[in-house]
Amino acid sequence: MNVRFDPSPALRGRIRPPADKSISHRAALIGAMAAEPVRIHNYLRAADTGSTLQAVRSLGAIVQGDGDEVLIRGAGLRNAQEPPGGIDVGNAGTLMRLLPGWLAFQPGMSFSLDGDASIRRRPIDRIAEPLRRMGAQIEAREGRFPPFTVHGAHLHGIEYELPVASAQVKSCVLIAGLTSSQTQVLERTPSRDHTERMLLRAGAPLEREAIEPSGYRTTIGNADELELDVVHVPGDLSSAAFLIAAGVLIRGSRLLIEGVGVNWTRTGFLRILERMGAIVVSDLEPEGTFAAEEPVADLDVCFGPLEGTVVEAEEVPLAIDELPLVALLGCYAEGETEVRGASELRLKESDRIASVVEGLAGLGAEIEAADDGFIVRGTGGLRGGVLDARGDHRLAMLGAVAGLASREGVEVIGMEAAAVSYPGFAEDVAGLAH
Repeated sequence: MNVRFDPSPALRGRIRPPADKSISHRAALIGAMAAEPVRIHNYLRAADTGSTLQAVRSLGAIVQGDGDEVLIRGAGLRNAQEPPGGIDVGNAGTLMRLLPGWLAFQPGMSFSLDGDASIRRRPIDRIAEPLRRMGAQIEAREGRFPPFTVHGAHLHGIEYELPVASAQVKSCVLIAGLTSSQTQVLERTPSRDHTERMLLRAGAPLEREAIEPSGYRTTIGNADELELDVVHVPGDLSSAAFLIAAGVLIRGSRLLIEGVGVNWTRTGFLRILERMGAIVVSDLEPEGTFAAEEPVADLDVCFGPLEGTVVEAEEVPLAIDELPLVALLGCYAEGETEVRGASELRLKESDRIASVVEGLAGLGAEIEAADDGFIVRGTGGLRGGVLDARGDHRLAMLGAVAGLASREGVEVIGMEAAAVSYPGFAEDVAGLAH
C-alpha cells in the first residue's frame, strides 16, 4: 500500500501512543510461564505482539480477551506443551530471541521456530551460543538462521558476558537461567531492562549490580514459580518518537504525548534530542534506577531549531530503535550529525543503515553510510520524493515524518508495514494537523 504524506501545517493537540511493544511481548511470555492467571491492561494489538499471543497459545497457555485487555492462564514455568506444528514468529524478532530461553529448559521436547522472509534473514547465533553452553541443543539453517529447532534439556548455570549489548540476548539467557542454580549475565554497556524488572516483579530471585565503567552484572537463580497478577503496559516511547520528531521538525507544532514509558534504558533518544537543542519537557527516570515498576510520564514537545551532534557507541543500545530518526533530524540540523558504533542496525527488519541512507538520500539528504553508522550534513530540510519501506515498520514511519516536514511531500511504498508496531499511525498524525 502506497501512501503520500504532503507537507503538514503545525501539529497540535494531545495524543496517547500505542502500548509498548517490548513490554507487551514480555508480559505475554512471562504470563505464559506464570503459575496463576495474569491480566494485562493496554496490551499492544499489532502484528508482532499478535504473533506472541499465538505462540504462547500453541505452547499450552489460554489467552482470553478483546481489544487491549488480555487474560493469560499460563502453562507454567516447566510445563510448556510441545506443539504439533512449528511456532510461527511472524516478523517478531523479540519473540524469536526471547522465547527459546523458556523452551530450552523443557527436557525431552523439541520446538521448531520460523517466520516471514525478513525473520529468515535475522541471525540467532547470539542466543544459540549461550543456550548451548547451558546444555540445550540448537539446530539452525546454515548454523545461524531461521528456521531453527530448540531441543530442551536440564540446563546448568553459566556466567555469560554479552559480546554486543543486546537486551534480547540478555533476556533469553536470564529466562533460561530460571531453572539453574545461578546464571550471571555481564553487559559492559547498558541495554533496556524490561525483562529484569518484570522477572523481579514476578518473584524471580534476581539481583543487579553495577560494574565499571558503566555496565551491570545481573544474577538469576532457580525459581519454583512466577506470579505476575496484573501488568499495566505504558505507551511505547519508540512509537512516540515518530510523533516527537514530527513535532520538533514542523514549524509551530506543540504536542502533549501522554502516558509514555520513560524507563531510563529507553530514553537515550530524548537525551540525544536535548543535546541537539530540541524542547521535550518531562520528568524522566534517573539513570541507573532499577525497580520492579515501569515509570510513566507525559512528554511536552514543541518545534525548535536543531544543532548537529555525535552519537557514540555507548549511547546506541539505549536509542537503537530511534537512530533512523536521528538521521532525519540531522537533515534539518545545523552542521553535521554522526552516529557511530551502530552496526546492530544492519541486523534489524532491514539493513537499517543502508535503507535509511538510501531512503533519505532519495529525498534530497546529504548523507553517507559508514560500516557502523552514518554521517548527515544538515541542509535545512528535505525536498521530498519516494521512499520504499522495504517491509520495515520504522522505515515506513520515518518516510511519513519526512514527508510531513519536507518541501514537496513523500510517497511511502509499503506503508502497511507500520502496523507491526503502530496501527493507525497515519490517521493519528492527520488528526493532529492544524
